[in-house]
Amino acid sequence: MNTKPLSVPAALSGKRVLLTGATGFLAKVVLEKLIRTVPELGGVILLIRGGKQGNARERFQRQVAASSIFDTLRAERGAWLERFFAEQVECVTGDVTEARFGLGEERFRALAARTGLVINAAASVNFREPLDQALRINTLSLQHLTALARMAGAPLVQVSTCYVNGFRRGDIAEDHVHPGRHHDAGALAERLRRKIDRIKARSADPQGLEEKLTALGIREARRRGWNDTYTFTKWMGEQLAMQGMRGRALAIVRPTIIESTLRAPVPGWLEGVKVADAVILAYARGRTSFFPARSEGIIDVIPADLAANAILLAAAEALSAPAGQRVYQCASGASNPIKVGALIRLLQGEAQRNWRRYDKLFQQEPKHAFRMVGNVRFRLAMAGVALGALAWSGLRRLAGRARRRRWKSCAPRACWRSRFPSTPNRAAASATTPCWPWPRASERASGRCIRWTRA
Repeated sequence: MNTKPLSVPAALSGKRVLLTGATGFLAKVVLEKLIRTVPELGGVILLIRGGKQGNARERFQRQVAASSIFDTLRAERGAWLERFFAEQVECVTGDVTEARFGLGEERFRALAARTGLVINAAASVNFREPLDQALRINTLSLQHLTALARMAGAPLVQVSTCYVNGFRRGDIAEDHVHPGRHHDAGALAERLRRKIDRIKARSADPQGLEEKLTALGIREARRRGWNDTYTFTKWMGEQLAMQGMRGRALAIVRPTIIESTLRAPVPGWLEGVKVADAVILAYARGRTSFFPARSEGIIDVIPADLAANAILLAAAEALSAPAGQRVYQCASGASNPIKVGALIRLLQGEAQRNWRRYDKLFQQEPKHAFRMVGNVRFRLAMAGVALGALAWSGLRRLAGRARRRRWKSCAPRACWRSRFPSTPNRAAASATTPCWPWPRASERASGRCIRWTRA
C-alpha cells in the first residue's frame, strides 16, 4: 500500500495540462492555482473557441489574462506572470463539440503528443438550455475529449456536478450513477438526436424551435429521473467518459453549487451571476415577500478555490496512482452544512449593518423581512396571484363587451375606400357624409374598415 503523501506540485511537475472552458468562472480559478502553486509546470494548453470575438489567443488576452483573478500574482510577480502567459500558455483555436476539435487529423495528433493531462471544465450550466446545445457541450463532447486523452496516454479529469444523481435521495456514494433503469448513454444520446432532428425538420420559426427544444430537454430529463436538462446531459457525459476511458485513468469531480472563493487568491472573488446572487439581489430590491424554502434545509455550496483544489488533487492522484476510474464528491452538506435560515440571517444582518458599502446592490436601507414559506404556502400564494391575473383579464373582457353594446344600433359600413374613392382626407369625407370613427391609417392603407360606423 502506497502511504506516500500526495503532492500536486510533484505530480504535475513537467506536465503540459490541456484545460477546456478557460473563459469560464471555475476554469479561471483552476488556471490561476496551477500557475501559482506548481512552479515546475511544463505549460498550459487552452482550447478556446474562435469566432466573431477573435481567435483563441485574442480571447485569452481579453477574457482570461485581463481577469482580476490574476491581480494577486500581478502585484507579487507581474513581469514573471506576463512572461508565463507569453511563453508557457499555448492557445489553440478549437471547439470541444467538433470531431478532433475541428483541427484535422494531423494537428489533432500533434496536440495529443504534447498533452500530459486533460482537465475538462467546459460546460453549459443553463438548467433550461435547448436540448441540442446541452447535448453537444455536456455529453457528446466527451467522445472527442476521451479520444484525445487515449491518443495522448493522459489522464482525464471530468468536472461534473453532484446533481447527476437526479431524483435520488439519501446518502450518495462516490460511485457511478445508475438511474432506476439502466440506460446506454450512447444509444440514448442517439435517440435524442433523432427527436431533435424531427423537431428541426418541422419547425421554420427560430424562436419557436428554441422553445420546443427547451421543452423537449425538460420533458426527457424528468421522464428519466432528472430535474433539468443540465444535470441530465452531465450524467450522460459521465457515462460516455467512463466508456471512452475504460482501463485508463479517469477522475470525475462533482462539485455542488460553486460560489465565491474562500481564501485564494483572495477571499470573495467572484465573476458572473451565480445561484445565490439572484436571492441576494431580490432581497436588496425588496422582492422577497415570499421565498420558498425551509429554514432547516441545507444549501450545499462550495467555494470556488476548494473546488479547484479538489480538481488538482484528483489530477495528481490520476497521474500518480494506478490507472482506474475514480469519483469525488466536492460538497459541504455532509461535513459542514449551511442551513438556509442561517444563510438568510447572515445576509440580513450584513445588509442592515453595512448596506451603504454595497451601493450597486442597495438603493436604500433594507427594512423588510426576508420571509421564508413552505412549499404549500408558496404554492397557495402563487395560485392567488394567478387567480388575481385571471380576474383582471376577465374584467377587461367584460369592459370591452360593455363598450361594444353602447353601439349595438350601429351597422357595419362599406370600407372607407369604396365609400369615398376620391376622398383623400378627413375634411373632404366629413363634407360628404359623416363616418365615425375615422378609419385608422392602417385601415386606409389596406382598404379595410374593420370598425363599426353609425347607420
